[in-house]
Amino acid sequence: MRRRTDDHWLVHGDNGSRRRLPVRRWHGPAEPAVAALVARCTGPTLDLGCGPGRLTLALTQAGLTAVGVDISAQAVRLTRARGAIALHGDVFAPLPAEGRWAHVLLIDGNIGIGGDPVTLLGRCHDLLRPGGTVLVELEAPGPGLWRGQAHLAIEAAGGGSRLGPPFRWARLDTVAVAGVASAAELTVREVFRRDHRWFGELATDSSGASNSSR
Repeated sequence: MRRRTDDHWLVHGDNGSRRRLPVRRWHGPAEPAVAALVARCTGPTLDLGCGPGRLTLALTQAGLTAVGVDISAQAVRLTRARGAIALHGDVFAPLPAEGRWAHVLLIDGNIGIGGDPVTLLGRCHDLLRPGGTVLVELEAPGPGLWRGQAHLAIEAAGGGSRLGPPFRWARLDTVAVAGVASAAELTVREVFRRDHRWFGELATDSSGASNSSR
């Protein structure tokens, strides 16, 4: 969070493949794709894994009640410094107004939090009020659902990279999202594309009824 450069990588523990993390974008102003997400929010919104808070701020500036949540204290400080509200905590721990949020955001790969998208989306379901939605960033069609260990790698000034400790992570594409959402008692309302990125809008049952016990 302190280094605002794109020299951070997410490394998959199973095959060593890696992808660059857009840290500079996270620290910058809200990009056009964020505006498309904000336009879909009409009530109180939780930004889970808010990072430096560009989405939380964009929601706030749109006149919405918005709260960012992040396990990183530095991320929370940065979000608050931007003028938005953020809580330091775990998305799986108790959060304010559970069952009363209109929208939950999982953007910038945050569907990977905890390494189990079904459990994470089930948690989002519990946070939402009847008829609420989850706006989630997805992979382009192809990789399906991936779950496993990952590492954060940071390029060193003299070459090479420093590898952080392993943590559980996941990736989910536009095809596999339907089955994962159904397992979490959510329905895929729409899959859409903005600026070469893919997103899904997942909805709860507007009646508040549950088809199974979780």
